[in-house]
Amino acid sequence: MKRFLLLVLMLVVMGMIAACGSDETSQEGGGAAEGAGAEGEAEFEPSGPLDWTIAFGPGGGNDVMARSMIKIIEQYELYPESIVPENREGGSGAVGWGYLMGKAGSDSDISTTSGSFITTPLQSDPGWTYEDFTHVALMATDDMFLVVPGDSEFETLEDFIEHAKANRLNFGGIGVANVDRMIVATFAEEAGVENYEYIPYDDTGLQLADMLAGTLDAVVSNPGDVLGQLEAGELKALAFSGQERLPGQFEEIPTFIESGLDVNISMPRGVILPPDVPDEVREYWIDTMKQIAETPEWKEYIEKNHLSEYILYGDDFSNYLEETVSTFEEILTELGVIG
Repeated sequence: MKRFLLLVLMLVVMGMIAACGSDETSQEGGGAAEGAGAEGEAEFEPSGPLDWTIAFGPGGGNDVMARSMIKIIEQYELYPESIVPENREGGSGAVGWGYLMGKAGSDSDISTTSGSFITTPLQSDPGWTYEDFTHVALMATDDMFLVVPGDSEFETLEDFIEHAKANRLNFGGIGVANVDRMIVATFAEEAGVENYEYIPYDDTGLQLADMLAGTLDAVVSNPGDVLGQLEAGELKALAFSGQERLPGQFEEIPTFIESGLDVNISMPRGVILPPDVPDEVREYWIDTMKQIAETPEWKEYIEKNHLSEYILYGDDFSNYLEETVSTFEEILTELGVIG
């Protein structure tokens, strides 16, 4: 009997020891997991000045966007260090974004994009493509109006299409491989307009002068570039290339899509970082862009510059860029602009 009780006692003690050991192991494992979680959630803390590359000269759309963002960041203290904007223009963005390309892994460099971020590497080899960079956010798109002389007979896009099918027309736009030309080509294909010529310009002023002189029948233009002429009645807009109507003073202008034409080609205005930037840095800037997008100052910038507020973050922005590049490449190849 004593031996039996002793055996039972020994089994109980051994069970208690095993339980304690298991509990300690569990606690150690939990601590390790918590430690790993804390390490995985480490946040980026800026430790030096931010170099903001502007791939175009002062006063242009890219420059205005970048400096507007910087002003908001400083006003709301969204970045604890100084921000230094640098205009690194040349080669339709090739120089500026080439500089950013050379800053792989840097947590103190940033840049803003425009249509040339896509079209430049499609036409030449600047040493980078959109895929090389770390994509933060799409903050807006630059969409276009199809405009005609203010005293023209056309009151609607349908009127213009009917006329264009029966007559040879001259369309004007900026550049050979720009959004302007792609919109004209896509519109013509969708509307069944075959007899036309696209005339590229380097200067908006000369283009509008030719329009008012009767050399051009229609022009594809950024709303801001024709604002004065639209307000004065010298020009009239028949359609807008955005997904939705432009709010504000131009909200009566219908989209091509409303007329049953699949014409939705835009210039992406976004934010990128150098290649191979740590995830926590990307997340820091995604969060910063979310805060910027909610400020009244940003909404004022969008309205003042007649942009479409179209916002995508992180991988969604990457997917948008991939789809846009594919569309641009297909259109420009069909036009014979790229091989």
